[in-house]
Amino acid sequence: MHNKTDEYSPLTLAFVGDGVYDLLVRSYLVRQANRPVGELNNSKVSMVNCRSQAQFAARLMPSLTEKELSVYKRGRNAAPKSVAKNGTVAEYHSATGLECLFGYLYLNGEQARIEQLFEMIVGLVFGA
Repeated sequence: MHNKTDEYSPLTLAFVGDGVYDLLVRSYLVRQANRPVGELNNSKVSMVNCRSQAQFAARLMPSLTEKELSVYKRGRNAAPKSVAKNGTVAEYHSATGLECLFGYLYLNGEQARIEQLFEMIVGLVFGA
């Protein structure tokens, strides 16, 4: 099945996915406890950095559909213009793949799947 979202560049999908993922993390952390913003930000950074995202992507891969895996790989194989300061090139590419996947799912209105994948990530981080 081909849709308009398949025509977007993987970096465009990652651009959207970065915002989606960041909002999921922020919302989750705020719902857990009313803490000072500095504490919230420190917790957020531990889940949003490229090293963590690369680890999450690796753990999610067995749970992805064939289409989702294809979207992830498109993002991972894209050539971003910059490289993260706090991670390897491989980690940065994997993180871009994860963001690409979240962007793709978001633009296709697949909120339930986004929440399902994010719950798996939360389980990895907090053992929830």
